[in-house]
Amino acid sequence: MNSFFETVSQFTILSADSKQAISSRLKRFELPKGHIIVKPDTICNYLYFIESGLTRTYYFKDGKDVTDWISDEHSFACSIISFISRKPDRRAIELLEPSVLLALHYDDLDELCSQHHDIENLFRKLVAFGLVQLQEKFDELHFSTALQRYQTLMALHPSFIQRVPLGMIASYLGITQETLSRIRSQI
Repeated sequence: MNSFFETVSQFTILSADSKQAISSRLKRFELPKGHIIVKPDTICNYLYFIESGLTRTYYFKDGKDVTDWISDEHSFACSIISFISRKPDRRAIELLEPSVLLALHYDDLDELCSQHHDIENLFRKLVAFGLVQLQEKFDELHFSTALQRYQTLMALHPSFIQRVPLGMIASYLGITQETLSRIRSQI
C-alpha cells in the first residue's frame, strides 16, 4: 500500500483522512500471468495500481492482436474510456507476469471524490496525466521513426525488452516484428 501512496504523492498530497478512506476501499489481488483483468467488450469497473508485475492493454483488429499500452510497477492500468464513460470497450487488459494489484472500484472512487476534495483532485490529475501520455504516444506514432520510437521505449522502460515478448513490443511501437529485429540488430 505504501507504493500506492508514494506514487500518488507525485500528483497531489492527500490528507490522512483521505488516505484512510482510500485504504479502506482498495482491494488487493495477487493474480497469475495470463489472467485477464478486463475482458474485451466489457465495462472496466476498476482502476488498477500495479504494485508488482506487468500488464498490457490490447485489442483485436483484422484478426490480429494489437498491443496499445504496457504498464509496469507503480503505474496504473485501466480502460480509461470505459471506466469514465461506463460503456464497454474493445480493449482487454492482460497480466504479462504474476502481479499484485490494488484495485479501486468506480463506485467507490466516485463516492470518495464526492466526499474528499483532495481525492477528486487526485483523480482529475491522474486523468490529465493519462491524456498527456496518450497524446505523446499518438504523436510518437505519427511523427517519430520506428527507430526513434524504439529508442524512446528503451530510455523510458529498458526492462520491457526482457519482460515483454518482442511481438508485443513491435505491436506497441506500431511496427512489424521484422522491423523491430532489424532495429535491434543495428543498435
